[in-house]
Amino acid sequence: MSLLEQNSSPLDEAAPGEEYTKGTSHIVWAAVIATVVVSIAIGLYVWVGVKPPAAVGSVEHVWVRPMHTETSGFDAAGAAMPKQSFDQVLVFTRVTIHNQSKNPLFLHQVMTNVTLADGIHTSYAAIPSDYDRVFVAYPQLASLHGSSLPSEATLGPGQTLEGTFVSAFRMDKAAWDARKGLNFTFAFQYQPSLVLTPDSPVIEP
Repeated sequence: MSLLEQNSSPLDEAAPGEEYTKGTSHIVWAAVIATVVVSIAIGLYVWVGVKPPAAVGSVEHVWVRPMHTETSGFDAAGAAMPKQSFDQVLVFTRVTIHNQSKNPLFLHQVMTNVTLADGIHTSYAAIPSDYDRVFVAYPQLASLHGSSLPSEATLGPGQTLEGTFVSAFRMDKAAWDARKGLNFTFAFQYQPSLVLTPDSPVIEP
């Protein structure tokens, strides 16, 4: 047998294949480790980057009273003027808002949003003095009178604000009953707005 034939033995032919298999295994393990490291890095980035909302809250109760209103026929000075009549829905809402951030929050607008067939209708909450006047104008609503929610308030870190506000919509009861949605927006300066949806049914006392 020649030297050429001896160098081409089956044992020698297997050696290069073995080395190739070992090299491939190392590449696979390196790829797996790199994938795990990248996944952990992405997870940490997302975890660190996602901050909890500055404010949280809940809608405790919502009371609704449809009203048919007719003006007196006199202006503020006592002069006669044509009478007007219209339908409106008064929405009384009691909420709790909590500042879970480390900075003060400045509440500056409260809105009630009703979704109807033609889109979203928004009414701003009445300021506390107007809230109290509602019960003077409509004494039959006295049972709904509670502590008013300030229209503008500062919530310190960890502070909770609770109160009731009223919004009015020029619509009749049929239009209100046909609503597709109801929520409330609490706008803060320098922070995203807080939007709350009632958890309990709307009550019509």
